[in-house]
Amino acid sequence: MSDDTITALVRAAGSGDARAFQRLYEVSYDELRRLAHVVRGGRSGETINTTALVHEAYLKLVPGQGLMVRDRVHFFRIAARAMRQVLVDAARRRSTRRRGLEVLGPDLASADKGESLSTDVLALDAALRELENVSPRQASVVECRFFAGLSVEETAEALAVSTPTVKRDWRIARAFLAQSLGSSPQSA
Repeated sequence: MSDDTITALVRAAGSGDARAFQRLYEVSYDELRRLAHVVRGGRSGETINTTALVHEAYLKLVPGQGLMVRDRVHFFRIAARAMRQVLVDAARRRSTRRRGLEVLGPDLASADKGESLSTDVLALDAALRELENVSPRQASVVECRFFAGLSVEETAEALAVSTPTVKRDWRIARAFLAQSLGSSPQSA
């Protein structure tokens, strides 16, 4: 489906047209699944799979939530943020459950195979919140590039900045996150 059609559906849905929102969800479902796969980092075997992530994010995007979407790029950026929130919530629940298991003994607590993923998601979320305090634009660049899978040009358009600014912010943000997470920045 064309970008113009998706943008028209986004605008109609933003005006409260529930049918347009449902149609938008239907026509963008494959793209949302691809986005969910990116947001999950391609990991498998965890409690929240790609399909569940798309459906949970959909619930956060339902009209009536005061959601104002400008266009296709903005829609996918908001969807990526919703998916990130779903993953962070799931990781927090898992972490809380794991702490409860520790009372029962270390064998039960360590049996949770998704522990490292939960820790990764929570650590990344904390690092992103820290980056957002330092540079909100750089945090937005990370959301666009990493979570929404937007190109440099699409990110520049979404944030109303130049492509050199996006490239610079992306490079600095990756270095900041790598330092916060204790790893080396990866090129992209």
